[in-house]
Amino acid sequence: MLTELGAAGLLVLAAGLAAVAPPTCSVTGLGGECQVEATDPGSPGDQGTPPGGGGTSTGPRVCRGWSGEEIECVNGLGTWSDSRSCYMQPADPQPPFEDPVWEGRTDGVVYRCMIPQPGSSAMWTTYQWLPEALPGPSPRELAQAAVEQMEFRAGLLGMNPDADALSVVGLQTWLWIADPDEHTVGPMTRTATAGAVSVTATARLDEVVWDMGDDGAPVSCDGPGTPYDPSYGGGDSPTCGYTYDRSSAREPDEAYTVTATSRWVVEWAGGGQSGTIPMEFSRSAEVRVGEVQALVTRR
Repeated sequence: MLTELGAAGLLVLAAGLAAVAPPTCSVTGLGGECQVEATDPGSPGDQGTPPGGGGTSTGPRVCRGWSGEEIECVNGLGTWSDSRSCYMQPADPQPPFEDPVWEGRTDGVVYRCMIPQPGSSAMWTTYQWLPEALPGPSPRELAQAAVEQMEFRAGLLGMNPDADALSVVGLQTWLWIADPDEHTVGPMTRTATAGAVSVTATARLDEVVWDMGDDGAPVSCDGPGTPYDPSYGGGDSPTCGYTYDRSSAREPDEAYTVTATSRWVVEWAGGGQSGTIPMEFSRSAEVRVGEVQALVTRR
């Protein structure tokens, strides 16, 4: 027999659809991680446009708990139900028709309804009969759930001379991401599934834009850059570098603030739909730049 477990908690759902800006994460210093939620850029064709179709696209559904905290709309517990304020998915296996939940019926579907208890790992679980199967999450919602599994990080800044040394006017500074892995430079793939529908999202680093803190134009590099090795000598980086034309002596703390912004593209496909999600993450560090002058002496 199917029974209720635990004490009921009251959840209130607030749902809305809106076009929002791409998510960003700014990190200053050496530490920090970015836990992100994918959002829809809101342009037709980018998110969830059926093949061969037009239509419009809106932002993702937002679900909130009883105290207003944002919760996942789709996770391992099922899909959030607005009307029932719980996560629902078909009971597997379906209970025998003798179970009281059927109330003598032999048609329809029995769903498991799970409500997370605030501040606890406990769940309040009930089972409900419905006359027909509920529609599952859209491919776009599953794409959001897949991206929510990705733990993005703003990469550590690699520079030669490094941030603890003194860069020199006229000598190129090599630039690269110093901790390359799937979370900082990709690629990173995750899949979300609901029923028979699966959506796979793959995040790839498109470029890293370096703002060097002076009046020069930002440097756009395809990929994470090339780490410096002493065997390269004093040559220029083959992939990403910048040359200062004035020292940082007149800057606050006598240093430039260097900011590296990693720009990602997340491509997703499944359920007969596909789309892209742009994302970017930034990290900053201070760099001192000096000027070398030749001193001519007479003997």
